[in-house]
Amino acid sequence: MERYKEIERSIIKTYRKDIWSKFSKAVRDYELIGEGDKVMVCISGGKDSFLLAKCIQELERHSKVKFEAKYVVMNPGYNDFNRDLIIKNAEILNIPIEMFETDVFAVANKLNPENPCYMCARMRRGHLYNKAKEMGCNKIALGHHFDDVIETTLLSMFYGSEIKTMMPKLHSANFEGLELIRPLYLVKEEAIVSWRKHNKISFLNCACKLTESCALDDSKSKRAEMKKLIKDLKEVNKDIDYNIFKALDNVNLNCVLGTKKNGIYESFLQEYDK
Repeated sequence: MERYKEIERSIIKTYRKDIWSKFSKAVRDYELIGEGDKVMVCISGGKDSFLLAKCIQELERHSKVKFEAKYVVMNPGYNDFNRDLIIKNAEILNIPIEMFETDVFAVANKLNPENPCYMCARMRRGHLYNKAKEMGCNKIALGHHFDDVIETTLLSMFYGSEIKTMMPKLHSANFEGLELIRPLYLVKEEAIVSWRKHNKISFLNCACKLTESCALDDSKSKRAEMKKLIKDLKEVNKDIDYNIFKALDNVNLNCVLGTKKNGIYESFLQEYDK
């Protein structure tokens, strides 16, 4: 059996419970992909986006819902080694990628050399939306997973002073007709790591060219801080991450001080005596 077929089989068989079933549940429950959709699957080169691409491939082949997927890699300025690794892994996984070039790394570093990450993220998103429009796609699929959702929620609470999370899908505010979807929304990172190790594939970890010559320590990032906090809390309650997730799907509006929708704040006092 060819290697890519073994990898595909591992998703459906070995990791059916932890990856395929949860991927399928997210697509179904959140209505992420519909009849006639044209989905641009964004591949960054990491384990998450490559797994997403394989899951979308399987769905496209076997789903009763007919849709079309395009597999796209945006090159923001990768060095040759990282660029070649992405191409190699796409060949191993039998994913027909289209790579397009941008100067995101260079521009972001020039505009904000002290903290280029925010600018880089915004520019990358803009390029991807433009590429999706160019290709006639109506949806963009990203590889964010369950752990990203929980970490984002805690970051918003602890450093943004608000309760909000990473949504399974959202309409683009600036590109009419485009929708962003996250089909790995229910898949835990530990399952993705296990799948990668099982298939003995080396993916990119951090391909950011801006960090190659500086002393940034990811272990000191706010997201890494949240990851460690969740890990420590799970030592006391193994379901802590799931409980945080469910809390966002079970908000008791009778017991919150205030809510905000479309930028408009409402205090509980506005309804208190009614």
